[in-house]
Amino acid sequence: MLKNVSLSQQGAHAGAPPGKRSKTWIGRELHHFKNNRELFLLSLPGILYKLIFAYIPMIGLIIAFKNYRYDLGIFGSKWVGLDNFRYLFTTDTAWRITRNTVLYNTAYILIGTSAALLLAILMNEIKAKWSKFYQTALFLPHFLSWVLVGYVAYAFLNHSDGFINRTLESFGLEPVSWYQNAAPWPVILILVQLWKVIGFNTLIYFAGIIGINSEYYEAARIDGATKRQMAFKITIPLMAPIIIIMLILSIGNMFRGDFGLHYFIPNNSGFLYGSTDIIDTYVYRALREVGNVSMSAATGFYQSVVGLVLVLSANAIVRKINPDNSLW
Repeated sequence: MLKNVSLSQQGAHAGAPPGKRSKTWIGRELHHFKNNRELFLLSLPGILYKLIFAYIPMIGLIIAFKNYRYDLGIFGSKWVGLDNFRYLFTTDTAWRITRNTVLYNTAYILIGTSAALLLAILMNEIKAKWSKFYQTALFLPHFLSWVLVGYVAYAFLNHSDGFINRTLESFGLEPVSWYQNAAPWPVILILVQLWKVIGFNTLIYFAGIIGINSEYYEAARIDGATKRQMAFKITIPLMAPIIIIMLILSIGNMFRGDFGLHYFIPNNSGFLYGSTDIIDTYVYRALREVGNVSMSAATGFYQSVVGLVLVLSANAIVRKINPDNSLW
């Protein structure tokens, strides 16, 4: 009966004149807005933030296809097509900065996800009163700026009176010129990034673990399962949707490196460019030294397009394997 009523309503709407149908649709939307106006008002600051800082500035993407001049403005500058992109990819350092950006982000994603998931599982095993302490300790570095973290790293790595070199000298070993030796910097950057970012991801996974029904663990415990078996057979499989969503979002930033990490931690040392330089730091130096705004805009546009393609591709792969775990 309900089905017949809904079909008759659809038929009535379908047979109504276009003007009346549009008024009916507007009425439904207004009714929906009135019923949820508190939620719309709560979301208004976020909508305005995105509108002002994300969507309106997209007009500036036209700079990527122009030879931008300050005196002529955005619309008065000469149109050069893809010349700015050609300049980026024909430089001697194009392969190096692209390789570094992709490899570093791959390491951050794989190591960061594994470490955060491990810490979340371990945090779930400790007592509640200590859990709050560990959550605060892990999450605190997330609020520190990269400038401050750079000074902390400098206190450890300074050649003359850094903590690490003083420790080496106390054991009779030679101090290391950390800011002139590129070899150890991939490990240093990964450790610093892990220390600063891991707390946020750990709390996300920890919240997901708390939401798992405890009956699964009780049944496994009765069957004699160990902690490791419960982690691999219950926790990780049930956390798969959250893990996959976090991975998909991270893959979207594969070509967009962390500027603060790669600029302030190596202290912008020219000796380390081969090991620490990424697309973002290279473009920043090019903009500061040459003042080529168009090339910088072209690079940002390229990173955004590649990020979109990676997110869509990763989501399509996940949807083909398991549609329930995909973003859309």
